[in-house]
Amino acid sequence: MSNKLQIHIGGTLRDSKRRALDAVRRAKRGEKVIENHLTFENWESLAKVMTGKRQQLIQHLREHPASSIRALAKALGRDYKRVHRDVQALTFAGLVERDGNALHADYDTIQATIPLRP
Repeated sequence: MSNKLQIHIGGTLRDSKRRALDAVRRAKRGEKVIENHLTFENWESLAKVMTGKRQQLIQHLREHPASSIRALAKALGRDYKRVHRDVQALTFAGLVERDGNALHADYDTIQATIPLRP
């Protein structure tokens, strides 16, 4: 089973509520519902968080969870301070998870929904 993270750009509280209620309805019908949603206020907010280096970091963590930021920086061949900053930003945004000191990204796919109309 694929674990997908769905990213939404913009939207309202009503949109989030609609997604939640839809999931509840499907669960009541007996469907197995496991969904991960993350909403960014606008494109600029997502772009500040999801840089090319951070995408590589997420891809690496998907296959190789790290015991520490130092271990992750070493595995990526990157400077500790920059990796630390990246991990902080990705964790705050909900794209990387921390269990104790262990770092991981437990999804196979990130799918973004970008509305073209206001």
